[in-house]
Amino acid sequence: MKPKRKLLWYLFSISCFFIVFTSACFAQNVSQNKYGLTVIKTKKEFKKSVKNNPAAQLVNLKKYIPSIVFDLRYASDNNFMQQKLYPPIITTYLRKAAADSLLAVQKALNKMALGLKIFDAYRPYSVTEKMWQLVHDDRYAADPKTGSGHNRGIAVDLTIIDLQTMQELNMGTNFDNFSDTAHHDFTALPPNVVSNRKLLKDLMELHGFKPLQTEWWHYSFTAAKNEALLDIPFKKIIRYSLFTVCQTWSYLFYKCFSVNS
Repeated sequence: MKPKRKLLWYLFSISCFFIVFTSACFAQNVSQNKYGLTVIKTKKEFKKSVKNNPAAQLVNLKKYIPSIVFDLRYASDNNFMQQKLYPPIITTYLRKAAADSLLAVQKALNKMALGLKIFDAYRPYSVTEKMWQLVHDDRYAADPKTGSGHNRGIAVDLTIIDLQTMQELNMGTNFDNFSDTAHHDFTALPPNVVSNRKLLKDLMELHGFKPLQTEWWHYSFTAAKNEALLDIPFKKIIRYSLFTVCQTWSYLFYKCFSVNS
């Protein structure tokens, strides 16, 4: 066998092994959990669930809305749990329908020299279970018996920033402040804070998002409220991207090897 052909065959074999191995990792079946909920845990099953609905795909917000700013609190210990709940990540995800609407909000803010900062979006179901262990209050944490909009990839925690200073607008409280002051109907606030909250609320509602009454930062995309619960770890989403690349390599190696046979 010629050296070039031998190398191509070697690379092709490695790629095939990777594909078979990764496919096996994604071959788990979807089953009901102890609450009787169906929770999708693999990218393979997720793809099956959205096969006929492109709007339900998970979208990488960093790529889809390049100008958006991230402060992903649960990838650090700067959160109410005081621990890292996510691996080190630089982006997060939403269903495409929700991401489309969020993009529209960003464009509207950009015209005012403002923009969005994201604290959280997609959240694996298992992380919701951990949060519930600490906060048994469904005003501030989703009950695993029902799951959350974050688990469905339709909820986002966010605020507004000034694009000139890159500073957050004053919203009266920090993110994840579990007090009455963070409620939408709390009005004993300075006029500029009331105005800032109203701007965010008006734009989000205009583009199909519904606010959570107890958290000024939390919004859910109502048109996709019935999407499936997901418990796909971020590392599996990243691994799936590598899997797709390897599929492409394998095809190219195969074509090249066939031509030179």
